[in-house]
Amino acid sequence: MSEFEAYRGLFVAESRENHENLVRNLLLLEEGTYENTIDEIFRSLHTLKGASASMGFSTMEHLCHTMEDVFSLIRNGSAEISSDLINLLLACSDLIEQMLDDIESGGDSSQIQTGEQVTALKQWFTDQSNPSQDGTNGMEDSPVVQSNDDSPEKTGAQNGEESRPQYDMRITVAADCQMKDVRAMLVLENLDSLGTILSVHPSREAIDEGKFDGQLRLSIASDAGEEALRTAASGSEIATIEIKSAAQEEEPVPEESVDAPKTVEAEKKQTATADKTREIKNLRVDIHQLDHIMNLVEDLVINRGRLKQIADQHRIKEMDEAIAMVDRSVSELQNQMMIIRMIPLNHIFNRLPRVVRDVAQYDNKEVEFVMEGGETELDRSVMDGLNDPLLHLIRNAVNHGIESPEERKRAGKPQKGFVKISAYRDRDNVIIQLSDDGAGINVNRVKAKAIEKGLITPEAAETFTTDQAIDLLFQPGFSTADKISDISGRGVGLDVVKKAIEALKGTIRVETTQGQGSRFELLLPPTMAIVDVMIVKINGKRLGIPISSIVEVANFQRNATHRIGKGEAILLRNEVIQILWLTELVGESEHCEILIVVQYQKRKCCIPVDIVEGKQEVVVKPLSSFIGNTRGVSGVTILGDGTVVPVLDVNTLV
Repeated sequence: MSEFEAYRGLFVAESRENHENLVRNLLLLEEGTYENTIDEIFRSLHTLKGASASMGFSTMEHLCHTMEDVFSLIRNGSAEISSDLINLLLACSDLIEQMLDDIESGGDSSQIQTGEQVTALKQWFTDQSNPSQDGTNGMEDSPVVQSNDDSPEKTGAQNGEESRPQYDMRITVAADCQMKDVRAMLVLENLDSLGTILSVHPSREAIDEGKFDGQLRLSIASDAGEEALRTAASGSEIATIEIKSAAQEEEPVPEESVDAPKTVEAEKKQTATADKTREIKNLRVDIHQLDHIMNLVEDLVINRGRLKQIADQHRIKEMDEAIAMVDRSVSELQNQMMIIRMIPLNHIFNRLPRVVRDVAQYDNKEVEFVMEGGETELDRSVMDGLNDPLLHLIRNAVNHGIESPEERKRAGKPQKGFVKISAYRDRDNVIIQLSDDGAGINVNRVKAKAIEKGLITPEAAETFTTDQAIDLLFQPGFSTADKISDISGRGVGLDVVKKAIEALKGTIRVETTQGQGSRFELLLPPTMAIVDVMIVKINGKRLGIPISSIVEVANFQRNATHRIGKGEAILLRNEVIQILWLTELVGESEHCEILIVVQYQKRKCCIPVDIVEGKQEVVVKPLSSFIGNTRGVSGVTILGDGTVVPVLDVNTLV
């Protein structure tokens, strides 16, 4: 499927919402509700125009643009609304609906004839503009984008909002938030989508300039309700949210409760909008409902294994056939559930340009930021834990990586630094890479800081390779910042990132060249819930090892091992590999004859086992909710016979 076709469905779904909003507000406009209604119509038309232009549907773009011109006159008070104009605009909205139907079926809407309606709109526009002697004497001079529009629009919005519930909100950003202004702007963006913000203190301009003390006071008109507003304003770095309902002079009358006698025009409009019945193809579903369904699917996967085991024991032909059908259905249900839970990385990526801009401005640096692969999808459970690590890495790249313009000039580099984040799918995993063309990591400076903090001795530092020195960056509290600022130097850095990525069952790898830049590579599983594991036995106890971590399975001979320091190793295919005994976990076994070679990043080790029972798809349940985290164990799973089996976490073991 081409990228264009992938976005077609999304375009149609969003455009239908905007079209419905347009028609609903046109009808409200005819009933006499003006200011806020006009703003809503303008917003819907502007969104439809922009979306159709970006997709290349020029016929729809032209029609929406002409309708937008008409409403620019109405909004600034240069023209009045008539029933004839409403009829014409409703006819145009019917054309937009036909275009969306055509686009949904694979067309491009260019076959829809819009000439008659566009000509009629332009004629109305000319009739309204030309007789006026106050300076608006033609389409070219119409005040579509004039600075003196701001005042009437603000007043109109405030007057028009009297029909919607108003709320006063006081939002306090957490004291330890490193970028309070960014968090405040995100809150305002979220609230903008639920209503109209009537006033805000401090102003957006002040927040944008960094003049923000952590407390946001605003007044908003919205039909969404207190809980929706509270959810929109919430976040990991929000300390408190206070919401008070402002007194309303009168309650808005729901559209459905108007019992006035229907005029001929109203009946025509109702017929025009109700004569089509369309199948609803997109639904908004609460994420908690999806989580509940996912838990039920996981239970089905566990019981599927149980049924297979019973069938193998009793060898009933009819039962085998029924279980085979159930197996296919459960597998298909599982795959569909995974697809539904997938979210594009753009949900996180789209927030990053603002962070880069703010950090660069704070440090007086110039940075070009490029994003690629935002359409790559991850499971919602993985996405939830990825936001903070990426923010840390982005700040790190700009603050620590990119040099000042003067330093770059002296080094013969372009004055503007370059930071790039990209994502792509590699087999069963998702790779996210963040690279910069900055100064790179100064290995000697890292060693010196580690010696200063007592993490390593000077003698050990002499023997450290570049990779070992880079690993020091992930030690708790380690920072190379010389001074504490709002961005860095607080001892909260890459150790937090590493823990967060490992909690997602992922890995992080760093490559650097001093003077040329660094690259951080995150390897993430697409989902954390259902994984393929190899079931093995050691000392009569079963363990699960994730298939994604296994490199190979080999024969094991005890007399071929070598003692190295306090551990043991074996020479396998001309490579010395450390042996990882799991004695503390399952006890000691005398019959280990098989080696499972596992890998984390570039490091390998091998686990001696007694028996390999085979591959199985299992549901991994985390231990933290029961007994806390256990090093080396990512969770437990239940096999078909009811046995509870630990699943190894190769990342922390290696």
